[in-house]
Amino acid sequence: MRRTVMAGLAGLMVVAAWAADRPEGRGFATRSVTVARHGMVAAAHPLAVGIGVDVLRRGGSAVDAAIAVNAALALMEPVACGPGGDLFALVWDPATGTLHGLNASGRAPLTLTPDKVPAEDDGTIPLFSPYAWTVPGAVDGWFELHKRFGRLPMADLLAPVIAYAREGVPVPQVIAGAWARGGKRFGDKPGFAEVFLPGGKAPAEGEPFANPALAATLETLARGGRDAFYKGPIAAAIVEYSGANGGFFTLEDFARHSSDWVTPISTTYRGHTVWELPPNGQGLAALQMLNVLERHDLAALGRDSADFWHLLIEAKKLAYADRARYYADPAFAEIPVAQLLDKAYAARQDARIDMATAAKSVEPGDPALARGDTTFLATADGRGMMVALIQSNYTGFGTGYTIPSLGFGLHSRGAMFSLHAGHPNVLAPGKRPFHTIIPAFMGRGDTPQMAFGVMGGDMQPQGHVQVVVNLVDFAMNLQEAGDAPRFYHTDSSEPTGTVMTDGGTLHLESGIATDVRRALIRRGHRLVETTGTVYGGYQAVWRDPVTGVLFGATESRKDGLALGY
Repeated sequence: MRRTVMAGLAGLMVVAAWAADRPEGRGFATRSVTVARHGMVAAAHPLAVGIGVDVLRRGGSAVDAAIAVNAALALMEPVACGPGGDLFALVWDPATGTLHGLNASGRAPLTLTPDKVPAEDDGTIPLFSPYAWTVPGAVDGWFELHKRFGRLPMADLLAPVIAYAREGVPVPQVIAGAWARGGKRFGDKPGFAEVFLPGGKAPAEGEPFANPALAATLETLARGGRDAFYKGPIAAAIVEYSGANGGFFTLEDFARHSSDWVTPISTTYRGHTVWELPPNGQGLAALQMLNVLERHDLAALGRDSADFWHLLIEAKKLAYADRARYYADPAFAEIPVAQLLDKAYAARQDARIDMATAAKSVEPGDPALARGDTTFLATADGRGMMVALIQSNYTGFGTGYTIPSLGFGLHSRGAMFSLHAGHPNVLAPGKRPFHTIIPAFMGRGDTPQMAFGVMGGDMQPQGHVQVVVNLVDFAMNLQEAGDAPRFYHTDSSEPTGTVMTDGGTLHLESGIATDVRRALIRRGHRLVETTGTVYGGYQAVWRDPVTGVLFGATESRKDGLALGY
């Protein structure tokens, strides 16, 4: 089984600039940008957004709102996230002028080694299997965020979703479609149907879904805190389930788990700063792509030219070759982050692009080593704090393996390890796998002003770059930047050890001109027509640095909403 890892900024100027003349190729917007003064939430489910706004109204911080929204999405969008997955976040704290990064991803079981894994034909870890389980880090992430930045009690943040989980919530259109697909894929996994297929089928659009077991789990957390998950009854239930279904979890795996506060990494792009989290995530790839693209006048090329799209695709291939070679858990591998972000390195990478021909295979660059399905949400409060939070099961419902007594399933992030000895990302006990989920910020100088993200596996760095280019090079507003048609390139070389030999596969969204498509095919790009949600899911919140007014935008391809007060 061959597998891809999946599955001038107008807003930073004055608002009036959004209505001014813009370069050719500006996008369309499905709705107006949401504007408010005291708080803003953008997320993938309207009811979850409402919970977050209510938290802000009651004096909660942007972090409180983010936790409440993410907990709500565990019930309302289980096709993407839940307590059985991992979490990453960026938090801008205006009180200290600091952008904080949180890595709340989990580690491989201490008893799992590569020799115990029956590899797929392509040498990768079976995706929907107990071999893909790592310790879920999301809940520890909630409590770490709350400990540092929370203002309301955790029990208050969990109370709304607990009530919804007992009463039931209607399922919206896009989530219902993903749920139906997940039901076909995971229906035979232990516990899945009991929790997620009430009456033997996936909930249809508009049909209420209740999850009393999840409500009980969240009540346990509200009473017992994070230790109830990692050192108490929830850990015990997961370990018992693991032992009954071929897994490798022990109580020690959970007891020793911890999140890490990390320093964000950044680059500049035409006078703006873009921040991402460092590896084991893939945010570095977005920054590498931007460094290459900054060397070209994209506005002059225009979004209606084949050269524009060719450049973006080829820059992606270069960054992803490095991603496959170097990105891993920094506790186990030396990662040349500074060298990969160097502008001189970007110049050497740029020189490798052939504007007439699509690259079929791409070797990783030489950065001169110093021998040295996901949900994203953004929140902001009236005090200026902003949060970019992303949380994932990785492949929809993760592995599909579900603990009925807890009301959630276990993610599949461990499938992103390599089984190749000597690879930086090779599976090892207690090691974090390569991760795809990445939150981001953008701003001027050292001041972040916009929290944003694009959900969707290896689409995420590609999506981040396209949003930034739309904002900076084409002066689109916050909503237009997400609604504009996107490209999605798959089948690059991967951190799992698979290697691109055929140039990969190019997906172009409707709205990109036919003559551009034909020109790209002539250059050697293998184009496949794709519809649906593979192009990611965008959310963004921007704060005007002068007035403090908040602007919110949400993904037109999803069920979500941006709402403020």
